[in-house]
Amino acid sequence: MDFAKLDALLQRFVDDGLPGCGCVVAKKGEILYENYFGWADIENNVKLNRSHVFRQASLTKIAMYTTAMMLFEEGKFRMTDPLYEYFPEWKNTMKRVSKPDGSVDIVPVEHPITVKNIFNMTMGMPYQMFMGQKNAHPVSRDMTAHMKPLLDKGYYTLREQIRAMSEVPVAFEPGTEHLYGFASELTAGLLEVIENKPAEMVIKEKLFEPLGMDSSANFIFGGLKERLVQNYHLAPGKKLGEEGALILGSPDREASMVGPLGTVPGFSRVITNCWDYTKLMQMLANGGVYNGEHIMGRKTIDLMRTNTLSDRVLKDDFDNNYLVGYGYGYGMRMLQNKYRGHNNGQLGQFGWTGGSGTWAEADPEEGISIVYMHNLQPNLEEYHHLRMRAVAQGCLE
Repeated sequence: MDFAKLDALLQRFVDDGLPGCGCVVAKKGEILYENYFGWADIENNVKLNRSHVFRQASLTKIAMYTTAMMLFEEGKFRMTDPLYEYFPEWKNTMKRVSKPDGSVDIVPVEHPITVKNIFNMTMGMPYQMFMGQKNAHPVSRDMTAHMKPLLDKGYYTLREQIRAMSEVPVAFEPGTEHLYGFASELTAGLLEVIENKPAEMVIKEKLFEPLGMDSSANFIFGGLKERLVQNYHLAPGKKLGEEGALILGSPDREASMVGPLGTVPGFSRVITNCWDYTKLMQMLANGGVYNGEHIMGRKTIDLMRTNTLSDRVLKDDFDNNYLVGYGYGYGMRMLQNKYRGHNNGQLGQFGWTGGSGTWAEADPEEGISIVYMHNLQPNLEEYHHLRMRAVAQGCLE
């Protein structure tokens, strides 16, 4: 296979101002393509290579929900279990009901939030407000207000955060709509309750260690800090490639994102690299087996990548240039309509994206995985990921 077009595209990304990027394409355990472009640290003239690790942000969900589904196939929980069985304070959940005059009633939910609702993001809670965010969801604003005591304290546990959020009315009756966000924190909390240890350790022990992912964790250990790429931001009012376009993120913000186990508030996201994450994606692309080791069941993977949302909900939430053509299963998207999404991939391929600029999908039909990473805020995902996807798929025979 000839990946010259992919080389040319990724080099162009860097030439146009992206700090650095890497990509690995694999099929049935064989690496078909691996290359890295640009810089891990521009100021210190450090070129990007295989060993450098990236912040994954929401690409963490692939690892987390895979781990959760491993517990599912061990009989540790059922999808129909009420959330309050694991978090008793969520038993009396309230919801917002909008009235024709624009006012809002706060009333009890008709049905309790279930495990399925936190796996497919239909429990009704977004993420809390981000710094400087405008036009935030009303529930997001409410979440931020309820989080203030914890934010003022500085450090808080995931369990404290889940308890605080139980007091916030959800946006709708659970299961009726899709709202991306805090459900992932509840899923991490579920791992903690079931296994009686930090979610970060559950993922490491159940998934990363069996796969030999020794450069992957939800926390800094060993030499990962020295291998972490710089966290570049696009300066306000600048475009990539312009002088002064790239600035470094603040040390305080960085400390709240990555650190040793037990130092990052709430649930910390994965740090990994293209090579290591390919091990996970290859396992998912090849029926739960990697290097001859059976990690999880093929049929469990098929369940995880089955669409759970109605056409109406998909039209409301996925009808955009980035997600159109995909459905949504348990923590991941899957390709359902190639034409609508202008997607030259394989129907049924599945994965997710990270807000830091990471992207990964697995194709169980052909045993193929594609993992792409850069770190930039904002990540400019529509520009970079859709081009990368089209070119990488086009290089495959």
